[in-house]
Amino acid sequence: MVTNHGISPQRSNNHETSGHRVPQVAANGMAMRSFVREPDRSPQDVAPCDRLRGMSEPIGVILLNLGGPETLADVEPFLVNLFSDREIIRLSPFPFLQKFIARRIAAKRAPKSREAYGLIGGGSPLARITGEQGRALEEALSGQGDFRVSMAMRYWQPGAEAALAELARTGISRIVALTLYPHYSRATTGSSLDELRKAVAASGHAFELVEIREWSDQPGYVACLAQSIQDGLAGFGGEPAELVYSAHSLPVSFIREGDPYLDQIRLTIGAVEKITGLKGRLCFQSRSGPVEWLSPSTPEMLGQLAGEGVKNVLVMPISFVSDHVETLYEIDIQYRELAGSLGLRLERTASLNTSPAFIGGLSDLVSAACRQRGWL
Repeated sequence: MVTNHGISPQRSNNHETSGHRVPQVAANGMAMRSFVREPDRSPQDVAPCDRLRGMSEPIGVILLNLGGPETLADVEPFLVNLFSDREIIRLSPFPFLQKFIARRIAAKRAPKSREAYGLIGGGSPLARITGEQGRALEEALSGQGDFRVSMAMRYWQPGAEAALAELARTGISRIVALTLYPHYSRATTGSSLDELRKAVAASGHAFELVEIREWSDQPGYVACLAQSIQDGLAGFGGEPAELVYSAHSLPVSFIREGDPYLDQIRLTIGAVEKITGLKGRLCFQSRSGPVEWLSPSTPEMLGQLAGEGVKNVLVMPISFVSDHVETLYEIDIQYRELAGSLGLRLERTASLNTSPAFIGGLSDLVSAACRQRGWL
């Protein structure tokens, strides 16, 4: 479903429209789920001047992602940015104390985090991979129009302001914001979109913004996951292996307050299992902080499997589409070492990164959003 409210924030908590299940409507654009089929605007609904404009004016695409420290010196300031976000965790009932407490936490955690990043090459590869995804997406979209793809990292550079400035310099006013989180949560996509909207409002430019907030069952994405599982299982040489879906954890309070993240994770798994015919087990990684988190944790799941006599485990990082510290360190190093101590062989499915089929799925999302808006 496409909506357009210019750049004036406006929230809606409506989760039901005409009998279809839809997510919360975004403030400046588009709430898009691939399992919701809203009718495209008919040609007569699009003004002739808009159609002519759509044939000539370039369209910007901003890929939204978390970001990560690119050097070991970046680790502590990155953590300050992360813990300063009250959408993730409210460190104090008083907003003015958030940044102060965030600096204290970051200083305490930085040594351990630097050690982790040191083991995966001295920094996060996320910006590099997102840049590669952007170039591949721009190429995939080139046959449909003039698209310029940029990126905005929530907690590192380049941020939303830099992404908008880059697009404005090329005369772009129409922008598709495409989250690289397949599953919506206010802590991830929600926070990134809030930051982007603020940057749009402060930019002084008359940007039109369409938002692709979630795509948990996008066919190209699901097909890539299914193929990755089949490839991963083949690596065990015919030996039986247990499939484990490891998603980034989230405080249980978010789910109780209506965050759709867990439902969307399950939707993805269900879509994948229709292709593979294989059942897997869901667990959660990357807990941080003294709150109740989604369970079981991935280490708890490994212990459970070892207790059941399982010998081989294939881990799919279900909520991650790019390699970064959670895959390269947490799964490949930490969990593999834990598995070995439990008598398990642990392997991980390959991340999607710049897989052509995955990029094709992103291209389909962008082009569908533009058609619904009348830009193509």
